[in-house]
Amino acid sequence: MKDLIAFVPKLLLFGLVNLALCTVNPTVRDAQAQTETIRVDPALPEYAPVPGIAGGNIQVVGSETMNNMMTFWLEDFQSMYDEIRPEIDSKGSSNAFPALIAGQANLGQMSREPKNTEIADFRSRYGYDPLVLPTAIDMVAVWVHKNNPIEKISFEELDAIFSSTRLRGARRRATHWTDLLGSGSGNQRPIVCYGRNAASGTYGFFKQMVLNQGDYGPWVNELSGSSIVAQAIGSNPEGIGYSGIGFQTANVKPLSVSARRGGPYFAPQTKFAYSREYPLSRFLYIILNHDPRQDLDPTRREFLRYIYSRQGQEQVVRDGYVPLTAEMASSILGKLGIEQ
Repeated sequence: MKDLIAFVPKLLLFGLVNLALCTVNPTVRDAQAQTETIRVDPALPEYAPVPGIAGGNIQVVGSETMNNMMTFWLEDFQSMYDEIRPEIDSKGSSNAFPALIAGQANLGQMSREPKNTEIADFRSRYGYDPLVLPTAIDMVAVWVHKNNPIEKISFEELDAIFSSTRLRGARRRATHWTDLLGSGSGNQRPIVCYGRNAASGTYGFFKQMVLNQGDYGPWVNELSGSSIVAQAIGSNPEGIGYSGIGFQTANVKPLSVSARRGGPYFAPQTKFAYSREYPLSRFLYIILNHDPRQDLDPTRREFLRYIYSRQGQEQVVRDGYVPLTAEMASSILGKLGIEQ
């Protein structure tokens, strides 16, 4: 299973997604993300229903980020197999493995990679590893109010805003917008921070990537949903926060982000997700409890075929995320012994 997790990032890293990168300014690349049309790879096959699927439960527990996308998938899939009985409980990625281990779900959804401890607990219970499958690409966006003049930010600056430990080297906490915009900006108001709660995979991803596994400060307003984060920032000109790119509203804008002070900075745009240059790109995963000594049950097998089809990846785009390419989808299914 480990080589499957490693496999897809290598596809992205070495450019096998068949997308050419544009030549752009080396310091700030598309400083403000523009509205873009995301297209599904036309080489993805159409999904056609198969006979013999008499019904079955698809019980999903996990990521709130993936709730809408999973709902779209299940609604479309159920329209083809009307006896399917879907259930979704999207209270956070941290709930996926406990539900799978307890037998309360047969499919988990996570907006981060599983922790080693989660996989070990699963293996201890069942004697085999879970299936961990990337299904789409997300970009965790750093949001500010649409009228905020700031356009770009580094991990060090974000760490100074959100973290009490500041492991990225900032000497002091950034508390006011003048700390970022300079004293000449005229904005001397305090920075108001919004983030996710600890059950969220996005919380853990931001903590790992930006805070370098440091601690969030007690001043960060931890909210229960990504949409709530975007709404809070959209109503507060002094707000800053993070969530998946699919939760953008008209009143917020995403910043270009750099993993180091001084750039290069990348906007959360599709081309930079595929190239992995946007430093907060990530996969969205589904997790299956499947004994490799047995055949995968027909209901979940067909659901996987649907997810990695053209229709399934169109639902990814519908929810504002970046679809996998046909090559990625075919490779993932091929490693599972599933024909498209």
